[in-house]
Amino acid sequence: MSTTEDTSVPQGAPGQPKAGDRRRARALAMQGLYQRHFSKSPVSDIEAEFMVDNDMSKVDTLYFRDLLRGVHREQAELDKLLEPFLDRPLAEVDPVELAIVRLGAYELKHRLDVPYKVVINEGIEMAKKFGGTEGHKFVNSILDKLSGRLRLAETRPR
Repeated sequence: MSTTEDTSVPQGAPGQPKAGDRRRARALAMQGLYQRHFSKSPVSDIEAEFMVDNDMSKVDTLYFRDLLRGVHREQAELDKLLEPFLDRPLAEVDPVELAIVRLGAYELKHRLDVPYKVVINEGIEMAKKFGGTEGHKFVNSILDKLSGRLRLAETRPR
């Protein structure tokens, strides 16, 4: 389990998602993106399938939908952001790791309510859980470099 949790939302605030709910939303969105990589099913079908097949009671469903739809919608743009930091062609990146870095790129770009360190840490944790043996190092490297570009004010030394 991660030591850095998503603290962008006050814990226990009424009506606010908890860090664990967002963590589960990220994991499901990553799995949905992975599934789409192979199936080419419409993202709306994948979303509906995940909503039915998973216990969503402890998932930030709005966050899940935002991530899944947003990454899908902006995939080409996200890939352009990622490519300068890749050590291999995009087509050769492991599909799990690719889904994770795309998701992280989307969060770094659009979810300014989530600290960049949380985005990176959550990506690392997903890579450790779902990816290859050294996948977390790849994810860490890519998201760390990308955060310097997308979150300059936040990452700049003080």
